[in-house]
Amino acid sequence: MYRTKSSFVLNWLNNFSSMPQAVAQHLRWIMQKDLLGQDVFLIGPPGPLRRSIAMQYLELTKREVEYVALSRDTTETDLKQRREIRSGTAFYIDQCAVRAATEGRILVLEGLEKAERNVLPVLNNLLENREMQLEDGRFLMSAQRYDKLLQEHTKEELDLWKIVRVSEDFRVIALGLPVPRYKGNPLDPPLRSRFQARDVYYLPFKDQLDLLYNIGQNVPAERVSQLLSCATTLCSQESANLGLPDFPVDNLLPAVKVLDLFPMLSAQQLIQRLYPYEAMLGKEGRNAVEGVLSRFELLDGKRQSSPRAVVHVEPGHDTNTGQATVTLNIADKNITFQVPAGARPPRPPNSSPAFISTPSHARQLAEMMQSHLVKDMCLIGAKGCGKSVIAREFAEMLGYNTEQIMLYQDMTARDLLQQRYTLPNGDTAWRASPLVSAAQEGKMVFLDGIHRVNLGTLAVLSRLLHDRELALYDGTRLLRWDRYQSMKEELQLTDSELQDRCIFPIHPSFRVIALAEPPVLGSSSQQWLNPELLTMFFFHTVKPLTKSEEAAVIHGMTPNVPNEAVEQLLHLTHTLRRTNDPTAQSLASSLSTRQLLRICRHLSQYPEESIAHAVNKACLSRFLPSLARSSLQKNLADCSIEEHADLAAEQKQYHTYGVLTIGKVSAPVYSPDEKMKVPDVLFYENAQGVGKNKIVDRFLHLMNRPREYLQLHRDTTVQTLTLQPSVRDGIIVYEDSPLVKAVKMGHILVIDEADKAPTNVTCILKTLVESGEMILADGRRIVSAVARPNVLAMHPDFRMIVLANRPGFPFLGNDFFGALGDIFSCHAVDNPKPHAEFAMLKQYGPDVPDAVLQKLVAAFGELRAMADQGNITYPYSTREVVNIVKHLQTFPEEGLANVVRNVFDFDSYNKDMREVLIAVLHKHGIPIGAKSTSVHLAKELPLPDGKMTGYWSINQGGSPRRKLLCPTESHRIDIKGPVFLRVQGYPLERHESRSMSFTEEHAHWQIPMNEVNIVCDVTTANDVIFVATCNPVALYSMREQADTLHCIELYDVFPRTISGVWQPFITVAALGSPLQGQVVLHEEQVCISYHNTNTHIQHCAKFLTYKRKLMCREFAHKNWLLFYKADGNQLDVLDVLEGQVHTISLPINLKSVFLVAEDRWLLTESKTDRKFLLTKPMHMGAEESGVCQLHTISEEAVSTGFGNRTGRAAKYIIHCVSSEQLPNENLSTALGQKIVSPNRLVCDTHTYASVVVGFPDLLSLNEVYSFKRTSPLTEGRGPDMFFGSSRSTGPAKRVNCVSLVGANQVVRALPPTQVPLADIYPKDITPPTTAAYLEVTDLNSKKVKYIPVPRTTSMSPYTVWISKVSDTDVVMAPLGTGGVVTVDMGGYVRLWETGLDHLQRSLLEWRNMIGSEDGRPVQITIQRDSGHDVTSPKHGKIDATNAPHVGGNQWAGGTGGRDTAGLGGKGGPYRLDAGHKVYQVSQAEKDAVPEEVKRAAREMAEKAFKQRLKEIEMSEYDATTYERFSGAVRRQVQSLRIILDSLQAKGKERQWLKNQALGELDDAKIIDGLTGEKAIYKRRGELEPELGTPQQKPKRLRLLADVSGSMYRFNGVDGRLERSMEAVCMVMEALESYEHKFKYDIVGHSGDGFDIELVRCEKVPKNNKQRLKVLKVCTLPVYCVLSLMFFPFVWKSTSWQAFLELSHSSS
Repeated sequence: MYRTKSSFVLNWLNNFSSMPQAVAQHLRWIMQKDLLGQDVFLIGPPGPLRRSIAMQYLELTKREVEYVALSRDTTETDLKQRREIRSGTAFYIDQCAVRAATEGRILVLEGLEKAERNVLPVLNNLLENREMQLEDGRFLMSAQRYDKLLQEHTKEELDLWKIVRVSEDFRVIALGLPVPRYKGNPLDPPLRSRFQARDVYYLPFKDQLDLLYNIGQNVPAERVSQLLSCATTLCSQESANLGLPDFPVDNLLPAVKVLDLFPMLSAQQLIQRLYPYEAMLGKEGRNAVEGVLSRFELLDGKRQSSPRAVVHVEPGHDTNTGQATVTLNIADKNITFQVPAGARPPRPPNSSPAFISTPSHARQLAEMMQSHLVKDMCLIGAKGCGKSVIAREFAEMLGYNTEQIMLYQDMTARDLLQQRYTLPNGDTAWRASPLVSAAQEGKMVFLDGIHRVNLGTLAVLSRLLHDRELALYDGTRLLRWDRYQSMKEELQLTDSELQDRCIFPIHPSFRVIALAEPPVLGSSSQQWLNPELLTMFFFHTVKPLTKSEEAAVIHGMTPNVPNEAVEQLLHLTHTLRRTNDPTAQSLASSLSTRQLLRICRHLSQYPEESIAHAVNKACLSRFLPSLARSSLQKNLADCSIEEHADLAAEQKQYHTYGVLTIGKVSAPVYSPDEKMKVPDVLFYENAQGVGKNKIVDRFLHLMNRPREYLQLHRDTTVQTLTLQPSVRDGIIVYEDSPLVKAVKMGHILVIDEADKAPTNVTCILKTLVESGEMILADGRRIVSAVARPNVLAMHPDFRMIVLANRPGFPFLGNDFFGALGDIFSCHAVDNPKPHAEFAMLKQYGPDVPDAVLQKLVAAFGELRAMADQGNITYPYSTREVVNIVKHLQTFPEEGLANVVRNVFDFDSYNKDMREVLIAVLHKHGIPIGAKSTSVHLAKELPLPDGKMTGYWSINQGGSPRRKLLCPTESHRIDIKGPVFLRVQGYPLERHESRSMSFTEEHAHWQIPMNEVNIVCDVTTANDVIFVATCNPVALYSMREQADTLHCIELYDVFPRTISGVWQPFITVAALGSPLQGQVVLHEEQVCISYHNTNTHIQHCAKFLTYKRKLMCREFAHKNWLLFYKADGNQLDVLDVLEGQVHTISLPINLKSVFLVAEDRWLLTESKTDRKFLLTKPMHMGAEESGVCQLHTISEEAVSTGFGNRTGRAAKYIIHCVSSEQLPNENLSTALGQKIVSPNRLVCDTHTYASVVVGFPDLLSLNEVYSFKRTSPLTEGRGPDMFFGSSRSTGPAKRVNCVSLVGANQVVRALPPTQVPLADIYPKDITPPTTAAYLEVTDLNSKKVKYIPVPRTTSMSPYTVWISKVSDTDVVMAPLGTGGVVTVDMGGYVRLWETGLDHLQRSLLEWRNMIGSEDGRPVQITIQRDSGHDVTSPKHGKIDATNAPHVGGNQWAGGTGGRDTAGLGGKGGPYRLDAGHKVYQVSQAEKDAVPEEVKRAAREMAEKAFKQRLKEIEMSEYDATTYERFSGAVRRQVQSLRIILDSLQAKGKERQWLKNQALGELDDAKIIDGLTGEKAIYKRRGELEPELGTPQQKPKRLRLLADVSGSMYRFNGVDGRLERSMEAVCMVMEALESYEHKFKYDIVGHSGDGFDIELVRCEKVPKNNKQRLKVLKVCTLPVYCVLSLMFFPFVWKSTSWQAFLELSHSSS
């Protein structure tokens, strides 16, 4: 389009008389170069000075100009020619360089350092020779050559040859920054050599001072001089050496203008607006700046006043130019001035109900009003602190219409200014961006996220922000309002005529407010506040509100929120903000003001919700690292914020009349038009947490809400989030993305995998969520208000649900939560709780055994925990467990051990990972790798025949001696207490014992007790196991299947010593309903205590005193206990429920008491061993209950005739008597005869078991049947590895003998000396070292077997004490009806199954888990018609050689024939197996590798190993030594290397390289592709760092090892030296081959020195030998003295102890 020359003439200044001399000299130099025909390059610091000098020269010389601001998005087409489509035909349109060359204009190129390499060299020939080949075939030729050709040829011929003359007036003025010092690309040498350079530094001090004096006439001259002196100092080379960015000297002019109007304003606060050093500099930088301020007496921030508030805002006098009259209160004065304003009427301050004003907000708005007078602004503040709210309030006060533009990292200059589109006829055109439209309409623009956009792209706005002028891609020029008016008057043109020439004014009220987060100190990529950006804005820091202000905002926005909740929230938030702990500060960022408002809105609606739950949700505490999580929990506890029980499992859902109610929350059910978009998924009601997607789909299904689904990935761009461009009939058509459809239709938008997309892409959702606005690629706009042309109104029902994986390792996605977490209400969807997962799996597999499901739940739960801790990389999901259960449900014959391979075969080639998986699966009883034949039950020995050995006769008649009455007294219990005791919870590491073979032991775990403690007793109640220890006294409680055990330490209840020597002996009894879960502890010498173990926080203990008494607990489940004293003559019956003690006086002295029934007790006299039966009333406290009667029991031998009797001549000791009778079936089996009678099972030293038939209910003659031992059991242990030779310590107090009447068994724990080892083990096998043997006497099978109990690895040194407790190293108690539990002296709890029925059932389940492989192969059967009919059945011919035959219809005994007898045919008369194999060898045989092959493989490995040792000159002894340390940390090394590999992969992730000639079509360039452009593709590649960014260097790591003498001295106690050497080995092995990422050194400290060099960073060990040498040096403690002996090194050693330094390399 033709433009008049005058339209390009720049009227820069009206008065040149006051021009500074420095500027005049620059202009003179440019004129000289212009006369010489040379191109110039004005180089200097950032700011508008260079551009203004160039424009002044053009104005003076009346030259036309073509201006282009270069950016990283500038391409060759922006400089030379661009194609446009007109009427279906592509035309080339000349661009700035070509137009300037042909029209004789000056080409001004600004920002050469911003352009990418290899773009500007296209101008080289034009600069050097004034020649250029154009894309349309024309050739630009210099004026001299063209004129010479014109002498020989006509102009028509040259036009035919497409030769175009370059004007002799064409010049180039380039403007750029010096690189290095500033960031950018250095000039290409050929390009640089074509320019003449001129350094345009800041104006000289005197010239600058004169300018400032002229502007600030009301400001004292001394103050102006101080300001300029400070700015000059901060621009010096010394300042640059300190790493300080240049001070924006050019911004002093508008700053002094503010100071002129407000002379009382603090200079320090004003400098903060120009140079926000507190926000962008570290501590050293801040100190340096404040030192300069102090030097020039500018530290007046505390002395001088700042504006307090905006008092009035009224419309200005001149409404045409958009002015408002503002009154500020500052220093108790009201100052009124005019500022630019919007088109709407101004609004008085504090009149918006949506904005709660606070003193800091009022002060912020007043300061912004001052800056608004002269400059655009930038608000810096942490996310969620209220920047957007303050900016909107500011705009509303001044009547502005606003335009919010969300910036993102990949945003291009075109996105900021103009975008191409196609007209309905297919022609290409340019659409102005919202920024350009706002500039013309006088709006206020919010550039949200200026810290995210690339600074090279942002540079295109420099001229707009500095000069209010802009040149667009289609040739349109935007001029400052006053320049536009003067041009209009000078040229006598109307607005329409100027607009026809593409000249438009920028409205005088147009302003920009940028919003940004603070720069990250020390970061090379997030230090966005550079010297160039400092010149563009005045900066205001939005600081967090004070506690009282934040409370006022919260109460104003959510008036119904409880005051206590607000107070607790704010106390927590401000505690986190004030701390110096970086971990706590990171938590504070999740509790921004925005997030607090969301929490309080929720609490106002649902006040019953826990504050701790809301805080944990906001911080996603479930996914925080352990250190951060514990820090949060500690701060919650310090602020008295308690977590309440999670009631989520109790919430039910139901529909009622179109309303869905879940728990206490109700919402109407939607009635959608597009019902096909309502998801409907398989979802089980009992399953919480089956996956993010299923939860969302289930929720939408319940609400009947249609869904739009959008899945993000790493290639997601801003354009694909909103619109999908396509070409239809040569026209670009934009199809709405699911996001736009959801906004229009009011659907729910589900964004999945949000963490996979770059955060700079997903951050554009911020404006949509926060303010309901978004700008689409086709120019349309989404708003929350009423729809207008080209504007989409957001449907009120539109909602967004975003799904993302948690941040951090091992999920290496982008930190979506960190970037946008506070604008959403966050919910952590954790893996389901075990009970919920079990309920879900049960519905997927109703026929799968519960035990299998429990094992799967436990195993996968532990694997997920290991993934959270980083021990394994893959987080096993619920989805995989569901698939396993589905398989087991459909194919139940396949074992669990085989089916789990469907998931774990992925890891089968990773040795370390495979070992971890197998260990976890075995721990939880999944027998992967086991064979069904691996059944290793104890050897059974025949039990001697049971014979009747005598009679027990209960005498009730006759003399009073035989029937004695026992008086009874009753009294109340004397109780002391209660005492409150704190309980401690410990993780219970339960290990299933049947992982590789089937044995009687089915599970074991260890109690966390100290090394001197002694296990004293164990008892059970239902599935709860109680263990008592006695040094010190403690009580442990645990459940069979639980993962936690609880411990109560009873120091206060049972003192450790009395009179210096005391060895307590504790017995524990578990009470029954209604006191279930409560126990009684009895110490026979001191007291008993009654404990409530139901509460988990504090336990209550009450005391009774019973000195020197023993306790009988057979009927503790009935809530009564019996106490007696050895050689005493009283029985004390304690009724716990009624709180009474009944004392029974006896005429005999007691030795032992057995409670054979609730009302019948067996007593033994102390010296005579005579037996008595005591009968008592059932309820002793009742009136007329009668008295207790004592009956003597006479033992008679069996008569064998002739007056002879056989019986028990020897004295025997009864160990236990069952309190229940054997079932009739078991009794008949035991005695070998059908019998129904009362009975009791008696265990003594001379028999395996005895049955007394008729006792105690029948008072007639009771028959005694016994299974006699060959030799009686004796007291004592015998020789023992811990106890040495046998020594008499008296009888043990704990008799480990239990009767299992349901299983018809007696189980004893015996020392090895009492066990017939020769009968159990073959001669060539040495019996294992055991803690005891369980002697299981089975009266059903008439067998006895001895099960070895493994010996503990550690034991208390109090061996004599232990020998008094038990004859073995275990104590024992019955567990259920068919098993026992043992606890050894090392604290190992083992569960045993002894009952045959239980063992058979468990063996069947175990084999089912392994799977039934019977050796037969998988056969493939294809059913098809053979084509031959069956004639008649026949036997077939018999082969004399019995050779196998397949088919043929001839031979008998074949396979697959038609008529003959055989296997697999279809018409034979009968089946006939001729003995031929119909199947292959078993899988085990196929998998078996020949032994010689295994041997060859081992030999090959050994040979290679020895060869490697030879290469590194390492002996096998050294290799073994090194392996001892390396093997101990191999798993930790693997975990650490996994993390390093993952970080390296994330760091090297490839990025999109745009403007490529090959690759994938770039959607943003699709219109350029229509016009025929070439560089319209993008491809993946490693993105090169921006020039000028700090070089990424290896991290420095220093490991300090303690090699002082104490390490060796106490190594034998706690292994500290070996652990230290293992840690050093771990670091060296883990960092091997990562030298390019980490450089480490290892130093030691001891009393001999604090910097003993072990490894230097430039000489790290490369192989095992070198690493072993380092480890040997770590043994220096053998020769070192203790560190504490040398005082000068103490402080250095302690301050460096365990020091880990991670910093950038200084080299």
